[in-house]
Amino acid sequence: MIFRFIDGLNEAVGRVVSVVAVIFAAIIIFDVFMRYAMNAPTRWAFDVTKMLYGFYFVLLGGYALRHQAHVRVDLVTEKLSRTARRFVEVLGYLIFFFPFAWVFMTRSYEFAMRSYVQGETTYGSVQLPVYPLKMAMAIAAALLMMQGISEVLKLVFDHREDTPSDA
Repeated sequence: MIFRFIDGLNEAVGRVVSVVAVIFAAIIIFDVFMRYAMNAPTRWAFDVTKMLYGFYFVLLGGYALRHQAHVRVDLVTEKLSRTARRFVEVLGYLIFFFPFAWVFMTRSYEFAMRSYVQGETTYGSVQLPVYPLKMAMAIAAALLMMQGISEVLKLVFDHREDTPSDA
C-alpha cells in the first residue's frame, strides 16, 4: 500500500539526515580545536553548523511522526475502545494536523522561493546562501504531510504492524 512507500521514504530520509548530526558535531569539534589549540578560529564553522542543525531539525519531522515521537496527549483517548480511539485520531489529523501541515508546506515553499529569487545570504562573516535551508523546510513540510496521510491510512485500514501497540 501507499503507506509502506511513505513510511519507507521518511525512514530513508531520517537515516540519511541523521548523518548530518555527525557532520556538524565534527565541525564543532574542529572549530573548538582550531580556536583553543591552534589560536586560529574559523570564520565559517558557526554559520555552517547553524545551517546543518536547521537541516537536521526540520527534515526529521516526518521520521519522528512515523515513529510516533511527537508529543501526544492521550488522557482522553486512553479510556476509549480501539475503534473509538482510531476515530478520534483520524478526526485529530483532519481538524488539526492537515490544516497545519498545509499552511506549513505552502508558506515555507513561498518563503523558500522568495529567498531564492532574492539571493538571500546569511549575515555572518561568511555569507552562505539561505535558500537551501528554506527549501528544506518546504520539503520537510511535504514529508510531514505525506507521513500524516500514511498515519491516517494506517488508522482507517487498522494496520497495526507500523503503529504503536495498545500498551
